[in-house]
Amino acid sequence: MSETARFVARHAPLRRRLPMLLAAGLIVSGQARAADPIKVGVIAEAQSVAGASIPQAVQLAADEINAKGGVDGRLIQIVTYDDKSSASDAVRAFQRAVSEDKVNLVIASYISEVVLALMPWAARLKTPMITPGAASNEISVAVHKDYARNKYVFHGYLTSHALAQAVCDSAKDALVGLLKAKTAAIMSEDAAWTRPLDAAYEECLPKSGLTIVEHVRFSPDTGDFTPIYNKIEAAKPDLIVTGIAHVGVQPTVQWQNQQVPIAMTGISGQATSSSFWANTNGGTQGVLFDSVALPGVALTEKTIPFAEAFTKRFGGAPSYAGYMAYDAMHYSAEAIKRAGSTEADKLVDALEKTDWVGTVGHITFYGKDETFTHSIKYGPGLMTSVLGQWQNGKQVAIWPSEVANGKLVLPPAVKPAVQ
Repeated sequence: MSETARFVARHAPLRRRLPMLLAAGLIVSGQARAADPIKVGVIAEAQSVAGASIPQAVQLAADEINAKGGVDGRLIQIVTYDDKSSASDAVRAFQRAVSEDKVNLVIASYISEVVLALMPWAARLKTPMITPGAASNEISVAVHKDYARNKYVFHGYLTSHALAQAVCDSAKDALVGLLKAKTAAIMSEDAAWTRPLDAAYEECLPKSGLTIVEHVRFSPDTGDFTPIYNKIEAAKPDLIVTGIAHVGVQPTVQWQNQQVPIAMTGISGQATSSSFWANTNGGTQGVLFDSVALPGVALTEKTIPFAEAFTKRFGGAPSYAGYMAYDAMHYSAEAIKRAGSTEADKLVDALEKTDWVGTVGHITFYGKDETFTHSIKYGPGLMTSVLGQWQNGKQVAIWPSEVANGKLVLPPAVKPAVQ
């Protein structure tokens, strides 16, 4: 202690001591202390192809925000939890995140069943939660049906209905003409997110010029797809339209090994990952898939810088959920800044007003009077999709034309349909 401070301590009356000590620099004022961090819990599937990108992308976004001073001087602290693709593990993680780790916001999972299991806890614990990858319509429909209870949940990805429309849009513009395709078979895993997806396929594929000649739903635990492909081939479709996220690489590997003579397109969560080629030992050659973004494709000025930064840091490009998680962290930080608070109801109100250009497009949410409340809006000028294809180990964008960096290449076993 300095001589000045000793003098103050000995001679100043008690009621005058505190401001003098502050002036002497011996007590740090509340304003001078580092502000409490903003805690964000990330619950994801660390070992899955699609889920691994989620905590990585959120951390990258948080680091960028913190490098610029955080949010009004508050740094973002990420707390991660691996739910092991289990709804029960995810619920325990959510409870811990809120009750013990005191997080202000949760970004959680690409699995619809997991998110649906978390929704009651987001309501009970009044904690805002964003999913960057789950698709089931039930998520945002539940918010619409019981807004007062479920308003804390934001569907930070496209609904199954919107995903199906994206597939139909790309098929109509890029495949029906080029492949002379007239018929399609739907092949989807049996999961919460694919029930509305398949229903939407049945509605929009015919409008895109494709007659549905077969519809197969299979268990995500299926190991042998030979009977399924035999059944589909017997129907002689021109396209196989998929809904795949949890089944793994087996349907793609067998499609290639059996030389199934039908082009495959649709939603494939694994195909969006840069490791898919290696995981299938090249079996993904020629596979078409819709995604929110692709490396090297400038949907916005933010897309390529993010993909490059992610790849440099983590050794591979992000999955679709990585793009969405990165954007979710950024627009959440922006919402906290606008709200001036991390208080739950104020943050919900600010998130509802999101108007953010991210890596995947222009992000806004449907309102409480719309069917898919708190889901990201789909359409021109908003968020759409990219039709990609695996060609010689790389993901190439085929559609839309304004961002395409390649042309359709047919796999050796696939021939254009005869008119």
